[in-house]
Amino acid sequence: MTDLAALEALTREIVDCRHCPRLVAWRERVAFEKVARFRDEPYWGRPLPGFGDPDARILVIGLAPAAHGGNRTGRVFTGDASGDFLWAALHRARLADRPSSRRADDGLTLHDTYIAAAVRCAPPANRPTIEERDACAPFLERELGLLRSTRVIVALGQFGWDAALRAVAATGHPVRPKPRFGHLAEVSIGPYLLLGSYHPSQQNTFTGRLTVPMFDAVIARAAALAAS
Repeated sequence: MTDLAALEALTREIVDCRHCPRLVAWRERVAFEKVARFRDEPYWGRPLPGFGDPDARILVIGLAPAAHGGNRTGRVFTGDASGDFLWAALHRARLADRPSSRRADDGLTLHDTYIAAAVRCAPPANRPTIEERDACAPFLERELGLLRSTRVIVALGQFGWDAALRAVAATGHPVRPKPRFGHLAEVSIGPYLLLGSYHPSQQNTFTGRLTVPMFDAVIARAAALAAS
């Protein structure tokens, strides 16, 4: 069972983090200036902790919050197109109790699934620096260590794949040579099974690089691996 008190303490530490000056300045600027379609909404404007079932066997790792998605709503993958794609797939696989989520307080519940980001603040142009990536890495490493039931890690995109490999290595399970990322790429590392997927960004979903059946195949494979 997951140590809930330790996970809650880590959540508070993540939310209070101000380590990276560029990210702090950007996330707070976006939260102040907003965009026209959300001008009447309050913005979260802080780092995002993970979200989901603390006893999950499946951990999904994304890149970072969207400036007007998670940075606005206060929950990872909530309020943006990538999240719409993700929640719908999880719902079809019976890992989420609803197919969409636009607000952090809408009651969305995940089953056997926990979602986190490699970088916890929204970065300019969705591109964190190497230094920012490395500064955030210990949060994911500690999160993985606390999620004691996790056996399957779904990495969204190359960035999520690399973050997952570093987090698993930090638990004492490095792998050499580095496994190549690919859609439905699969590798066993220590107690974990790492599964790759193209990121459900609009860049991928609008161009057809990632389709609904392709993403459903990843989620179905993760659920099957977790149940085996």
